[in-house]
Formats: sequence, C-alpha cells, structure tokens
Amino acid sequence: MFAIFLVLIVVVAFLLTVVIMVQNPKGGGLSSSFGGGGTQQLGGVKKTTDFLDKSTWTLATVLLALILFSNVAINKGTTVTESKALTEDAINNLPTTTPAEDTATPIATPAKDDEAAK
Repeated sequence: MFAIFLVLIVVVAFLLTVVIMVQNPKGGGLSSSFGGGGTQQLGGVKKTTDFLDKSTWTLATVLLALILFSNVAINKGTTVTESKALTEDAINNLPTTTPAEDTATPIATPAKDDEAAK
C-alpha cells in the first residue's frame, strides 16, 4: 500500500513541478505564448492563467493529502524486535572492570630562570 502512495507522490510532485515551471511570475509563461498580453484575449489567455493557478493549488493539496495518507499506510510492523544487547543475560554477564590507574609519565616542567642560573 505504501508503494502505491509513493508512486502517486512522485507522479504528483512531477506534475506540480511541470505546472510551476510553465508559469511565469511576471505574467508571461504559457498564457503569453497564446497571443495574450495587454487587453487581447485570444485563445482564452485568462482561462489558461486561471487553469494553471487552480491546477497548482489542486496538485499541492493532493500532494499534501498523499503524504499524510502515506504515513498511515507505512507498515509499522507487528513483530517486536528487541536488542540482544539489552537482554537480562547480557546485562548480568557484563565484565566488571575498574578504571586503570594513571600510568602516564609526568610532564616535565621547564626550569625557572633562578634555578638555571645556579
């Protein structure tokens, strides 16, 4: 079921991208290529702009709905998987260690000028 939603999400996202790319933010785009412009309304230029605007909102709404419904369709799994590291046997069999003593060599401090002069 999730795979179906995933395919639909990809298709709707592609269509939404195409519809957005066809539009021109300055009023041109697909509507201007049909002879539109100033006051001339040949070929239904106003309707083309309305169609692109409505299709953008519709595809965006469908994409949002598909994403939300896909969350419901995700197979959450019915089996419980437990970590082997957290079983009682593993916890009881942990080795008990004590922190090692600091065996690092002490850092030599530079001699003071008074001691070096002697």
